[in-house]
Amino acid sequence: MATAAKQKQEQQAQGREKRSGRVSRKEQILSLYMSGISEVEDLALITGARPSYVGSVLHEAGEKTSYFDLYTSTAHPMNVYSKFFANKLGFKDEGTARASVRVIDNLYRQFELAGDRAGQHHALTMALVMFNRARWTRKGPEAEIFRAWLTERLQEADLSAPEDEDGAAAGPAERKT
Repeated sequence: MATAAKQKQEQQAQGREKRSGRVSRKEQILSLYMSGISEVEDLALITGARPSYVGSVLHEAGEKTSYFDLYTSTAHPMNVYSKFFANKLGFKDEGTARASVRVIDNLYRQFELAGDRAGQHHALTMALVMFNRARWTRKGPEAEIFRAWLTERLQEADLSAPEDEDGAAAGPAERKT
């Protein structure tokens, strides 16, 4: 973030601190981050916040961190595949969940056609994230839509040993990870 923007943030935080007499957890996180403590785990420990909260505060402030978890917004890129899913997924109701699964499925199939296993993995990961977000916010029917799609993909997975150039099955030591 630009120095002028950081100074403005610090001034705003100081103004709020003076008005309320109390520093918010968010302000603590940002102040500590700007003072050089950049590890999410350390900031969480010092402020008594969950790492997820620290990560979201830093992302919202425009700070580039490599921290991502279940609650990190899809608007913040995790890798090169994130941009395809950004701001396109939700679970507020069953219709939104179904539309999200269509987005995930379309991208999963495109990555499959391109032979892009990492892209397919990211699509599966996004479906799992949305499943967990829905179920842990007590949206069972919405969670079920993501679970059903994931289950179908897992059931269609070919678990046979990949063949090498000569048509022979590759052993475990020969497989690339």
